Amino acid sequence: MRRAASFFLLSCLSTSLAATGDRPAAPLKQTAAQPATKPDTPPASAPPLVTPPATPPAATPQAPGPGETDTTTTLPQPSSAAQELYSSAQGDLLQIRMLLRNGRTQSTVGSGFLVGDSNLVLTNYHVVSQMALDPAVYTGEYVDTDGNRGPIELLAVDVLHDLAVVRVNRQGSGFFIVPEKPVKLTQGQPLYSLGNPLDLGFAISEGAYNGVVSRSFYDQLIFSGPINSGMSGGPSVTAGGTVAGINVSKRRDGEAVSFLVPVKYAQDLLKTVALQGAPPKDFNPLIAAQLLAHQRAMVARLLDTPLAIKNMGPYRVPVRESGQVRCWGRSNVKAETSYSADTLSCAMESALYVSDTQQTGHVSMTHQYLRSPSLHPLRFAALASSQFRIDRLGSTRDTRLTGPLCSERFVHTNTLPLRAVTCVRAYRKFPGLYNFTLLTASTDNPQASLQSRLDVTGVSYDNGMRVTRAFLNALGRSGKL
Repeated sequence: MRRAASFFLLSCLSTSLAATGDRPAAPLKQTAAQPATKPDTPPASAPPLVTPPATPPAATPQAPGPGETDTTTTLPQPSSAAQELYSSAQGDLLQIRMLLRNGRTQSTVGSGFLVGDSNLVLTNYHVVSQMALDPAVYTGEYVDTDGNRGPIELLAVDVLHDLAVVRVNRQGSGFFIVPEKPVKLTQGQPLYSLGNPLDLGFAISEGAYNGVVSRSFYDQLIFSGPINSGMSGGPSVTAGGTVAGINVSKRRDGEAVSFLVPVKYAQDLLKTVALQGAPPKDFNPLIAAQLLAHQRAMVARLLDTPLAIKNMGPYRVPVRESGQVRCWGRSNVKAETSYSADTLSCAMESALYVSDTQQTGHVSMTHQYLRSPSLHPLRFAALASSQFRIDRLGSTRDTRLTGPLCSERFVHTNTLPLRAVTCVRAYRKFPGLYNFTLLTASTDNPQASLQSRLDVTGVSYDNGMRVTRAFLNALGRSGKL
């Protein structure tokens, strides 16, 4: 199977004009673009990276994808202190645009800022992802607050923390200070985020630092202030101009709850640029290496202790609740149906943004316990079969992945006989990465069925097998029906 397989709510704050494809089936972290506008109308704004609301999902939770519906928050009138800061900083603020090489048509828009007095610009990876993934199709340019523009050269990307460094043909004034040492912030400390919201013009947003996100795989700072689409990659600074973070995302279901990439990750990326010499000619192998590093850490954390076991009727099911994974439960107990269904779903609350149509590095699991003492066994078997669907694996036309290669067999854990289907899809651009899906259904009772699903995205073949094996072996029975 290995040989054959080798043939597998956050919203971007960048403004996008490109139409999106299918969203990957499975997680949180980044934004589907808005359709292109007519030539005589202003560009449409795509919503920022948006964390999904903490409500029980209706099925295996999907990663919040680029392009979630977003209600934008109007930026309030800045204070005199903010106006003074913006006046000093505006010369080093840039808008970063991705353009189709054919026709130089604008595709996405974000923000960036000049580092010190250098010609280096910090922004988000998701702002320049098109240029990184498809340089033959997309190029980039900057526009400053005076309307001057010029080309950008991509020097480095950090997909794990959503950062990028580009080089431009002008120097900074030295206003934006990226310190060499960590920045210490206190709860409630005022911060100011700058960028070009909604492609309407440069602006400043006042807010405050309110801690570190506890459910993200990598640290993100909580910024209690409005950040709108188009501000991705802009700086969030202290009153003295010290960069504390980089604008990256916002909560779609919250009021002025936004997120920043801590400046410590930007410090590391700038050191990489200083040491690397010439930039990579092809960023895809570098992105693949970063995704492989992430999946090693993700799987190690997932399996560092045995999966927790919960009871669903007579069955025992594996779950993982941690700082990165949340679980929900629901039931149709009040519905007028001929059967009962209890569902338990767990999913990571973050994922890695790769492109407007692809997120990866995510794990989710769902268990559904069906039973009906009144249905005839044949009718119940038809019901259970209708719930066991291997066609819910995403579009087979998805050019980012190979078609699913599936194997089906009947297995027996220590206490439970199961029908099990495992499907694997390989990443075309990133060799060595796969998506795994495992579907199981119990076969021990004609009027009850435990159906489980595991989705693991962006993992090596060996780690995909490790996770599916651990999940499968943990399924069992705890008593009589």
